[in-house]
Amino acid sequence: MKKNQKIAIYILILTAIVIILSALEFVDQWKSDFIVAGSGVTRMAKLSDYYPELRGKYCDTDIYFLESNEPGGTVFVLGGTHPNEPSGMLSVVLLIENAVVTKGRMIVIQQANLSGYSHNDPQEGSPRKIHFNTPYGRREFRYGSRATNPIHQWPDPDIYINQFGQSLSGSETRNLNRGYPGDPEGNYTEKICYGILEVIKKEECDLSIDLHEASPEYPVINAIVAHERAIDLASIAVLDLQMEDLDYNLEISPPSFRGLTHREWGDYSDTMAILMESANASQGRIRGRTDEALVLTGKDKMYVKAAELGRLYVPYDEKGHPIEERVGRHLTAIGVLVENMSLLFPDETVEYYGIPSYQELLQYGYGNYLQPVK
Repeated sequence: MKKNQKIAIYILILTAIVIILSALEFVDQWKSDFIVAGSGVTRMAKLSDYYPELRGKYCDTDIYFLESNEPGGTVFVLGGTHPNEPSGMLSVVLLIENAVVTKGRMIVIQQANLSGYSHNDPQEGSPRKIHFNTPYGRREFRYGSRATNPIHQWPDPDIYINQFGQSLSGSETRNLNRGYPGDPEGNYTEKICYGILEVIKKEECDLSIDLHEASPEYPVINAIVAHERAIDLASIAVLDLQMEDLDYNLEISPPSFRGLTHREWGDYSDTMAILMESANASQGRIRGRTDEALVLTGKDKMYVKAAELGRLYVPYDEKGHPIEERVGRHLTAIGVLVENMSLLFPDETVEYYGIPSYQELLQYGYGNYLQPVK
């Protein structure tokens, strides 16, 4: 009997240790990432400043303004729509920490679905965080989930009927890129969408860009998806990017696929709406072990084999598609889009400097361009 009591006590102690460690990780995932406001940041706001209903809620994410003293256009850049697609958020971080606008202004959000950064997708084996070595020490960022945390929005319906009467999988009710134009009386995710669109409308953004990643086996990859109002700008940008040896597919936003940024931003505001995708192996179904190395290097032998069999929509070899390449593509494409907007619409000119080039990112690494945390 005493032996059984000792075993039971040991089991209880072990269980308590597991619970405590799990709880500490759970709480740690809710801690905000450190973002350094660079010299180009002129002011900050909250999403609740545009939709007060969000004030006090976890989803009330930060908005950064990079403004000049010269009149011009307004460019809006959104990262973190899907927190498990890190190149978008990391691209916006470099804009916040390095960009200086000399004409017009930029408005950026690095973590659009802040709720999604507070948890991971179950059964995906994803890392909780990714880190970079910088000249000033280690910097960490959360690697979150594709969707809003169920703690904030539950339960999922069996079928999600969006605002246009289209039937989607129930879990898509927490997908930020299925809930536009948003609904002030809708669910938690739809309210976030509503707040973001209010930023675009109230700030009269001329060009709005949503940054994403996709699996190598997904057809719309290394692509620019444009609303019809932005198709001329996107077409010129794709040609210019090809001249820089960066291949992009040009996609027109399907009018029948509703709830997405590249459709609803353009339909419900005067902005030129664009979505961009880069190639991320940690998004796909063919991948092997999903860890921090896969997220950052993009190296996966299963995808190399899939490429040899012709199953992918992007080239894929042992070099993979590292985070520097993916961030570099986003930042280069943003620069080309902004430059061409300034040529096509002189009154909407936006000019800025301070962002590393594609080749500089590949050569020196992402961490080299992060600023010291004070």
